Amino acid sequence: MNNPLVQLDPGLYIWTIATFLVLLTLLAKFAWGPLLRALEERQAQIQKSLEDAQQARLELERVQHESSQLIARARVDADAIVSQSRSDAERLRQELRETARAEAATILRNAEKQIELQTLQAVRQIRSEAVDLSVMIAEKLIGRHLSKEDNERLIAQTIEEFDTQRR
Repeated sequence: MNNPLVQLDPGLYIWTIATFLVLLTLLAKFAWGPLLRALEERQAQIQKSLEDAQQARLELERVQHESSQLIARARVDADAIVSQSRSDAERLRQELRETARAEAATILRNAEKQIELQTLQAVRQIRSEAVDLSVMIAEKLIGRHLSKEDNERLIAQTIEEFDTQRR
């Protein structure tokens, strides 16, 4: 029952420990170092990705806030523009009304002046025709023809009498 694998041999212990330590040193230098560096790099990348995601979330919130402010400002501006347009339209409407009233008043004054002038002209013409008719009647009654000077004097005298009677 002496199994060589189960027997204790001090030389085997030393070589086993020495091989283990050499293997441990080689693994630490060539395997665990790069493996740990790769893990650390991976952890750093994950941390950077998390920070980038947090930064992107914050940036998105900022952009959303700015866009909501821009939309609110645009609505206020649009309301102001609509309000200004309405007030401008009302002011223009009022100006057009005033202009139309002024033009109508001017047309009315001009028409009144024109009517007055035509009335005066018609009265003068009627007076002139009345005087001419009176002269013709007077000529027939008198039976002779009046001279131009007599005619003008008679017309002026008749107009004066007519004006004094009218007043």
